[in-house]
Amino acid sequence: NSRTVFLLSQLEKINLDSVLRASDNARYVTSKILHLVQSQEKTRKEMTSKGSTGIEVLLSTLEVKSFRFCSYGLIAVLHFIIMKCGGRRANVIVTKGGTQILLQLLLTASKDSPPNEELMVLLHTLLAKIGPKDKKIGMKARINGALNISLNLVKQNLHNLRLVLPCLQVLRVYSANSVNAVSLGKNGVVELLFKIVGPFSKKNTSLMKVALDTLAALLKSKTNARRAVDRGYVQVLLTIYVDWHGHDSRHRYMLIRKGVLQCIKSITNIKLGRKAFIDANGMKILYNTSQDCLAVRTLDPLVNTSSLIMRKCFPKNRLPLPTIKSAFHFQLPVIPASGPVAQLYNLPPDVDDVVDESDDNDDAETESEIETENDDDKDQHFKNDDIETDINKLKPRQELGRSIEELKMYEQFFPELSENFQEWDLVSKEPKPFVPDANLSGPIVVPTASEE
Repeated sequence: NSRTVFLLSQLEKINLDSVLRASDNARYVTSKILHLVQSQEKTRKEMTSKGSTGIEVLLSTLEVKSFRFCSYGLIAVLHFIIMKCGGRRANVIVTKGGTQILLQLLLTASKDSPPNEELMVLLHTLLAKIGPKDKKIGMKARINGALNISLNLVKQNLHNLRLVLPCLQVLRVYSANSVNAVSLGKNGVVELLFKIVGPFSKKNTSLMKVALDTLAALLKSKTNARRAVDRGYVQVLLTIYVDWHGHDSRHRYMLIRKGVLQCIKSITNIKLGRKAFIDANGMKILYNTSQDCLAVRTLDPLVNTSSLIMRKCFPKNRLPLPTIKSAFHFQLPVIPASGPVAQLYNLPPDVDDVVDESDDNDDAETESEIETENDDDKDQHFKNDDIETDINKLKPRQELGRSIEELKMYEQFFPELSENFQEWDLVSKEPKPFVPDANLSGPIVVPTASEE
């Protein structure tokens, strides 16, 4: 009997009504629901309670394309519920098909010229909140054609912090999908993010953090990592890290510094990135900055990440080491005058004598990632033929230690195990004759001596 339930029932009836009569009513009901949700906590609880269908009604109304005039109000209601109730209701929106509906609305709203900025901010904020709850959001965005909408908004509104921030959050969610990362990289997202990522500045630090997280996710793709190396971004990242390390004396922006290291870590996953890191004097830079961070316990994540990068990029050598790198010298008994062993011993001290073939098969990266994604889609219906389902075959076979003929000599000691179950007379030591029970009804067949 509450006001909220009444308004939701009215909205549900409007969904079945004709557009000409329902337009004004839908706008009125939507504005009332938004006002109640923003002003009363009781209304929010009723909308998000376990047995309530409030979210389902809102999503079903958003799915009706004719109600575009009230979409902003309904999305504002969902946005306010998510922001106030946390991530508890995000799973409900995902399970009810909210991701698909929001992506379709995003595609429809992007066709307006110019697109509604308020609506775009709300849509991207909602997608950024529910995106981590939906494992298939990257694939859904690519299928619906909504993958490049956020990227184009960032390109066109690079100095609009209010719109760029939620767009980057959505791109970070999309980039978790490897195929999306390659596709976005081809459209210039890596170069665009390096326009946002820059030297030390106390302005827009939240945007800087999100941009670095998005860039680190994109650079996990080897295609994007090679593109970044070719454009000399390894040196740019090291310069940015040194700049933030020098100016952040109070260690308030540790997450930004860690974000830069995560980008370097992603690039150095490929052989070309490790070489560019060594050529840019990255070993010395990270070693010196790590020494400065050792005295502060809160900076241990920076030291750990720097150590991982340096260990990954340090030249690898085989044993025995005939160079100054080794504290011990293992001399081979016989060293041929020519051949691969002699070539290794004649190498200068700073040469990596271990052949790195880790990136030799990266040309077909995109195709293999697409195949991997398709395989993941089939995992739900996949049946493993190697798993035995016959219970009789799963039972262990018990093998006797002796043959049946040898075990028959013990049959007299275990009469209960034999097939001849007869009642014996203890006096005569003979089987008793079979006497039918009088209480039993029906014909009784008495076996003859031959049948026994």
